[in-house]
Amino acid sequence: MNFGIIAAGQGSRLVQEGVGFPKPLVRIDGKPMIGRLIDIFVRCGAESISVIVNEEMTEVAEYLRGLAPSIPCELNLVVKTTPTSMHSFHELSSLMEGKGRFVITTVDTIFREEDFAKYIQAYSNAPAEVDGMMAVTGFIDDEKPLYVATDDSCRITGFLDRMEDGVRYVSGGIYGLSGSAVPVLRKCLEDGVGRMRNYQRALVAAGLNLQAYDMNKIVDVDHASDIASAEAFVRGED
Repeated sequence: MNFGIIAAGQGSRLVQEGVGFPKPLVRIDGKPMIGRLIDIFVRCGAESISVIVNEEMTEVAEYLRGLAPSIPCELNLVVKTTPTSMHSFHELSSLMEGKGRFVITTVDTIFREEDFAKYIQAYSNAPAEVDGMMAVTGFIDDEKPLYVATDDSCRITGFLDRMEDGVRYVSGGIYGLSGSAVPVLRKCLEDGVGRMRNYQRALVAAGLNLQAYDMNKIVDVDHASDIASAEAFVRGED
């Protein structure tokens, strides 16, 4: 499996709340968030790990360059400021095109390693007709959650801005896709689509078979107050 990390945001809310580190270097249980993700990906058998950071994040780029010699797989670093997370997603997916299935996460997506490992195993073993497997959660702590509608077989039927009857999940910010999703992404960029949620809607509209995988609890680190709760969560203290 090939993995990617979107770490190109500004983390402005954390800065405004007094956090003195770039978001990817904020420590969760003693480890920078981005380093924690890389360690988990390696233990999940990563063939390659691709990371995008913005041009202002010199500390993060330096951290990754220093980490690279100790990583037992290919590490691709893209230093580029992009207008949206969807553009960052395109940069990473282009690196992994033709390599089979891949998983891309945002850097501030926090989950328990054992839950993620089960998700990767399920996606790796999914039938060939499955175009992607998105990690979802019933735990909602996002300020603007993206609700995920599914049918009885857990196939994703829609991505919604509002809760509707029968909808159980929200997006967990973990995107498992394959090469069939890349042309849809390029078409979205050509058409001026600028949000990840609209890209995901385009995948459903294009008829791709996207499965939802319930990863129990997933949390985001958007505010300074989220750091302590994220640490408690990964330690199993929540």
